[in-house]
Amino acid sequence: MKIMFMRSAICLLSLTVIAPIVLYTDTLGEYFTYASHNELAEDVPPFTFGDPLNLLPQESSSKLKELHELVYLDNPNESSSNVQNSSATASGRVNRQLTGAEVAQDGISSASSLSHSDGGKHPLDKNIIRQVTNEASRSQIGMQEKRSRETGLIRDPDGIQRTGVNTESASLDSDGSSKIAVEKMKQRRQHSQPSGENSREATCMNTHFVHELRLRIKEVQRVLGDATKDSDLPRSAAEKSKAMEQTLLKGKQIVDDCCAVVKKLRAMLHSVEEQLRVQRKQALFLQHLIAKMIPKGLHCLPLRLSRDYFNLNISQQQFPNAEKLEDPKLYHYALFSDNVLAAAVVVNSTIIHTRDPSKHVFHIVTDRLNYAAMRMWFIANPPGKATIQVQNIEKFAWLNSSYSPVLQQLGSASMIDYYFRNRQADSDPNMKYRNPKYRSIMNHLRFYLPEIFPKLDKVLFLDDDIVVQKDLSGLWSFDLKGKVIGVVETCGESFHRFDKYLNFSNPLISKTFNPRACGWAFGLNIFNLRAWKKQNITHIYHKWQNLNQDRQLWKLGTLPPGLITFWNQTYSLDKSWHVLGLGYNANVPQKDIKRAAVIHYNGNLKPWLEISIPKFRNYWSMYLDYDQVYLHECKITPL
Repeated sequence: MKIMFMRSAICLLSLTVIAPIVLYTDTLGEYFTYASHNELAEDVPPFTFGDPLNLLPQESSSKLKELHELVYLDNPNESSSNVQNSSATASGRVNRQLTGAEVAQDGISSASSLSHSDGGKHPLDKNIIRQVTNEASRSQIGMQEKRSRETGLIRDPDGIQRTGVNTESASLDSDGSSKIAVEKMKQRRQHSQPSGENSREATCMNTHFVHELRLRIKEVQRVLGDATKDSDLPRSAAEKSKAMEQTLLKGKQIVDDCCAVVKKLRAMLHSVEEQLRVQRKQALFLQHLIAKMIPKGLHCLPLRLSRDYFNLNISQQQFPNAEKLEDPKLYHYALFSDNVLAAAVVVNSTIIHTRDPSKHVFHIVTDRLNYAAMRMWFIANPPGKATIQVQNIEKFAWLNSSYSPVLQQLGSASMIDYYFRNRQADSDPNMKYRNPKYRSIMNHLRFYLPEIFPKLDKVLFLDDDIVVQKDLSGLWSFDLKGKVIGVVETCGESFHRFDKYLNFSNPLISKTFNPRACGWAFGLNIFNLRAWKKQNITHIYHKWQNLNQDRQLWKLGTLPPGLITFWNQTYSLDKSWHVLGLGYNANVPQKDIKRAAVIHYNGNLKPWLEISIPKFRNYWSMYLDYDQVYLHECKITPL
């Protein structure tokens, strides 16, 4: 009995002494375990744990800000397998990696609460290491249960949608919430594309931005693909979306800058255009002024020639072959000029290309000032076997103001006022018509060919600013079909239509002529003088000149009255006979020049002036001998 009592006492002693020790020991273990965790959290150095055998210094937090509180696993399949099969040591290594990333983000957690396998919920621990460890263990269970719903769309504190590990958001697919999120992201993509197009237009000069924008668009397209819900999106979707947003903000700033630059450039462009308009008018005025000027050499040449001519006796002043001047069987040329050098080039270039120069007769008509000089030039430089005649316009007794209406107009007070009144270039829209040649009666002699050559049947009229490149004898063999004049039509050019020369607002013009009728040019024209006399062309010319005394039908010049006078009296020649434009158009094709029988320097850029087109000068200067004594004395050299 006594033994039984002792045993009971020992049992009670054990319960009262040993049990508290055991309980105290568990509590103490828990205390030290908790304290050790707190001390570890406080003493965690700024290192990231990659491999347990290697410790690498952690990058600064400023460089890791781009993570924006998100943790991504590069290979979800491999990560899931590691979670299922890894040992406790490997799991701890993953936990340390996650902890390092979270510490770099100032300890702010972006992962939501995850469910344990038993369905219980635990609040987030304030301890950073325990918090991340718990999240890692919960995510392991979540990835085991729902591998297909590993990714989703979560929202940062700043309101921007991002992708993260969130099984709760993935579970919302059943009610369609994730589909709405995907649709919103697709709308952002669609919105970004036109914005990108506008940015490319506005920032066409910013090649770096254009390249970046194209790259962002391609990235968004690859991320979205055929996604219809959150679970279809990769983890990088939110990053790509934010990168696109930042690029568009940058583009908006560039567009704003471009708008200001565009306004400034438009103002500058307007100012430059206005300055250009003024400069063009001044250049046009100076060009016309230079065209009126006589170069020093050309002024010297007639003076020296005239001096030597008057030193000759009467017999030396005569030309040979006077009997050929009225022979209708020969080839007769009409040339009206006051420019000695120009006339010399026309004659020389024509004779060089003729088969039989003895059958060619040149009739040159000039004014009183240049009559002696013109005669002396061809006396000193005879044109071989060809015949030369030089006449003085002052000797045409029949050409007077009572016979010629144009002489009356050229001597009128209004015409003199038009030419000599001081005007500003800006206020004169018809400045080219103020050239002195339009006041010269020699410019109108072409309308009096039957009076000048009463015994001839055909005459080839040549301007003094042309160069002959082929034999022209074939023109006399053309049957003009009863027409008065053979011309090369130039209606391929818009400015050679009738409406460019005549005033079709006047009923006299509009009722008689077609505004789109094909025009032509003087310079190389074969005239049938018999048909001329039969059609009484000179009378038609005088009639229209009388109607245009106030210049309401056309402005000055000889082409407008020529178009009217020879209306329905023209015979069209092949274009290769006469190529125009070398006096104003630097783009005349070389092939047209080479195949042309005559090239014409019509315009202000005459080949004897310094303002001539350089590449066309040689076609003219090659027919002058610059070693000739008169040219040498007057210092006339090739330009």
